[in-house]
Amino acid sequence: MSASDVRLDGAMERVGAELFTDGGNNAVVRLPPRRFPGVLIQGDSLSVIRSEVAEVLEACDQGDLAGARETAGLLLADFDELPARYTAALDAHQILRPY
Repeated sequence: MSASDVRLDGAMERVGAELFTDGGNNAVVRLPPRRFPGVLIQGDSLSVIRSEVAEVLEACDQGDLAGARETAGLLLADFDELPARYTAALDAHQILRPY
């Protein structure tokens, strides 16, 4: 299915967005009429995050606290990149932070 094959109905709306970083994973974008940008997490990346959280929970259920801690640490490191990228994008465009 190509972009031209996508049907627009009540469930989807085309809007203009402002892109403050490259369009790859974890892009910083602002949708109208929002005052502040947000972080767009691609679906495949979201699936990976969900899997890693499930892995932490499974390790905890099995009593593997070392494994849970290791996976949680990797997950936290990945999450720590998001606010750093967000802050850098806002600073580069002289936008005040919403926090």
